[in-house]
Amino acid sequence: MTAPQQVSRPSAGISSAQIKKLIALTSMALPGAIWLILLRYLPMFGIVIAFKDYRIYTKAPSLINNILHSKWVGFKNFTFLFTTTDSLRMIRNTVGFNLLWIVLIMAFAVFLAILLAELPRKRIAKTYQTMMFFPYFLSWVVVSYFVFAFLSPDKGLITVAQKNAGLMPTNWYNDPRPWPFILTIANLWKNTGYSSILYLATITGIDATQYEASRIDGANRWQQVRYVTLPHLRPMIMILLIMNLGKIINADFGLFYSVPMNSGRLFSVTQVIDTYVYRALINTGNVGMSTAAGLFQNVVGFVFLMGSNAIVRKVDPENSLF
Repeated sequence: MTAPQQVSRPSAGISSAQIKKLIALTSMALPGAIWLILLRYLPMFGIVIAFKDYRIYTKAPSLINNILHSKWVGFKNFTFLFTTTDSLRMIRNTVGFNLLWIVLIMAFAVFLAILLAELPRKRIAKTYQTMMFFPYFLSWVVVSYFVFAFLSPDKGLITVAQKNAGLMPTNWYNDPRPWPFILTIANLWKNTGYSSILYLATITGIDATQYEASRIDGANRWQQVRYVTLPHLRPMIMILLIMNLGKIINADFGLFYSVPMNSGRLFSVTQVIDTYVYRALINTGNVGMSTAAGLFQNVVGFVFLMGSNAIVRKVDPENSLF
């Protein structure tokens, strides 16, 4: 009678090759994790400044000592956002512009992505992609001088064209009426290309056999876009929509401050929460108020993000963030 053979079991330990792979992957993720901790999590301890009358502690001035020796004021720092005469106007401008631009940028970006995907020559398509993506990397300071080249009261291209046509030139930086359109055009020009690249990447990932099957069934180009392309773009549209709604109360500071050249005559249109807080900080030096404004924006953005995600999850669970 032969002895039963022992079945070898795999070792429960981790091999050296797996350890090296784990170290390599960890080292790749480490810079991003350090950046996230240093710039996102550690500064969250400064939220306490929003509830204090922040002052410099003269005996041993440091951030920790300043926070510890500053007096608690509760929610007093939040009141300046709602008790001034500009409160309704700046909140209206912030939310109104963001809602408008979320819809416009989404529509234009999807449209441009579909057009680029339909171009037969890929080299030309890549050239157009680069041209549309390039403005995204420009600073708003640079963009402001581009705009100034058109709207300058003396030598602006539009101003000179008005004079040559025998018309009274518009004093662009003193007239708030055209600035909703100017800001919208500037924002679309700078940010639409970035969003279109995201949608284009989604389109390139669609299985080509689906288009072939639709052509066999007799679908034309528009029907292919409607019944194949757009349904595949829906998850990306929902994700970007939810994320943008999370920033509904945040404004692009450079757009509203640099492009209008900080003109006081345009505050009825260009005054948003971010520019108002900046000007209040410059004039009063009250760090607690600016911290309170930032906390208010983040809390409201978090509520909007969670609310919009809950709505999407209830209506279309497959396309929600979580």
